[in-house]
Amino acid sequence: MAAILQSLGRTVTAGVVLAVLIVVLVGNVQFGHAWATFLMRWLHVLSGVMWIGILWYFNFVQAPSMPKIPDEQKPAISKVIAPAALFWFRWAALATVVTGALLAWMNGYIAQALAFQRPFLAIGIGMWLALIMAFNVWFIIWPNQKKALGIVSVTPEEKTKAARLAMLVSRTNTLLSIPMLYCMVAQQNAGL
Repeated sequence: MAAILQSLGRTVTAGVVLAVLIVVLVGNVQFGHAWATFLMRWLHVLSGVMWIGILWYFNFVQAPSMPKIPDEQKPAISKVIAPAALFWFRWAALATVVTGALLAWMNGYIAQALAFQRPFLAIGIGMWLALIMAFNVWFIIWPNQKKALGIVSVTPEEKTKAARLAMLVSRTNTLLSIPMLYCMVAQQNAGL
């Protein structure tokens, strides 16, 4: 077991194998539209957990901790951890939006939700909030983080400005994530 847990790739593979074993053990699975939509919902939730988890890590852990880190240790964050986290962050955002759109399409409500039609109002609001957040990730946060982290060469003034803008937009996404998550759950449980 220790050998599995020492490698992220083997750990993820073991998690997938365990999930498949649970599917087999539960039994009576009928592979059809219902199963496909369930699988898409699971992939949507999985990618969403990664996206919002990393967003919250940045805002609740990394950003507040940076002033407490000695200057000579900050490159470990800015040169190693942050770029890796931003890689998973932006691709998880894209995966969440794509799987969510596919799920809405598979269930036949994508147009009604995006147009804020009842009974898909809550999920429609959630979808639009997620689209705004994903736009922010790809077209505001990531380009500015590249400047702030020194991936793209800019002047010190531009670097400071880029870091501030990335932080403010990340905080905006944190703000939007709270009602977005509410809308996702509310649609299923409250039928809003």
